[in-house]
Amino acid sequence: MESRLNYFGNALAGKVLKHINSAGKVVSDSTLPATVQELVKIRASQINGCGFCTDMHIKDAAHAGETAQRLHLVAVWREATVFTEAERAALEVAEQGTRIADAAGGVSDEAWTNAAKHFDEDQLVALISLLGVINAYNRINVINQQPAGDYQPGQFG
Repeated sequence: MESRLNYFGNALAGKVLKHINSAGKVVSDSTLPATVQELVKIRASQINGCGFCTDMHIKDAAHAGETAQRLHLVAVWREATVFTEAERAALEVAEQGTRIADAAGGVSDEAWTNAAKHFDEDQLVALISLLGVINAYNRINVINQQPAGDYQPGQFG
């Protein structure tokens, strides 16, 4: 598989990515736990069929110490016993927030209330923002058919 164009080498794309990366940095520096952030990025990327981001975030999570067992079970988190209640709440919001077209009304009140039990307002803002950022990246990579598999942890800084 080859990408349709060299998106990451394009000057205009570089300007766009600078702003998306800036938003991503604000989220990564937030108090939303880093583990939750990686799990959410992985799950949204899986749902969106973004191989490039799925590869990247699984490798980044593993590099940060996440277990192989948990990484293998992200796609089936509802049936897995290895995730905390807070992680499960974030994954539910991630799924519903990513599948907006499939879930009339977006994130349900029940999912939101459950997440609010585990995260404070700033962390909820970070979670929403993270979903916006990763979904934007997923769409860029899926539309461009960006190949997966070659990412190395820390490759982008």
